[in-house]
Amino acid sequence: MFAKKSLGQHFLMHKRTAERIVDAAQITHEDTVLEIGPGTGMLTVPLLEHAGKVIAVETDQALAKRLREIFATQITNGRLELHTQDVRNFDTSTITKPYTLVANIPYYITGEIIRKFLEANHKPKSMTLLVQKEVAVRIARDQKESLLSLSVKVYGTPNYIFTIPRGAFKPAPKVDSAVLSITNIKNPFSSKRQEVHFFTLLHTGFAHKRKKLIKNLTSVFSPKEVSDVFDTLNIDRKIRAEDVPLVRWQALARNINQYRN
Repeated sequence: MFAKKSLGQHFLMHKRTAERIVDAAQITHEDTVLEIGPGTGMLTVPLLEHAGKVIAVETDQALAKRLREIFATQITNGRLELHTQDVRNFDTSTITKPYTLVANIPYYITGEIIRKFLEANHKPKSMTLLVQKEVAVRIARDQKESLLSLSVKVYGTPNYIFTIPRGAFKPAPKVDSAVLSITNIKNPFSSKRQEVHFFTLLHTGFAHKRKKLIKNLTSVFSPKEVSDVFDTLNIDRKIRAEDVPLVRWQALARNINQYRN
């Protein structure tokens, strides 16, 4: 099969690498696995060997047709459920059991996919993702946070598992990839309103990266209140958003009221 550039397709070609990804996901025969972008089925094979059931979502109709031929037996006996659609439109509520997410994600929708499933009402128990190496490093590192890293860490624990060289794919991408694991996924918010408030605060804080955090926040929230909260929490007024750890962001969200200027 030929990869389609418009879909960001890079097919994993190494069987052993696929097995390592499945091992990293720590899947058992009791698990239901959601696989995004099965492609040629390289990752689907070991997933079916380890999981009780695999639900695969493939947007490429030609690939989906080929997958239905390759895995006809598993589809017939119910161990594989194949959906031909854009995963961004997939309804997680259709999965009736707890599930684990395993995916080789197109680079250009990585952030969008991560947010979709972490913010979903029916979240996965864990996510094992094959992503661009630079993205995996940025999410998993302990210093210099980003909007994406904090958006992940508020829901779960990210870990950089191992690097996959570009030569493991066909066609080879311009950069190396890595396996990122997100475990201990939970809903840390008591209400949707609280969740919206936290992310409004986060997006406001990162609106202008070169500006100090307090300057960004006071452009939207009450300047006096923000100033008082910084004093209460003993936060340096010169600090920038990238230097503020998750626990401080959560404290800011609890202490800054939800009203704006």
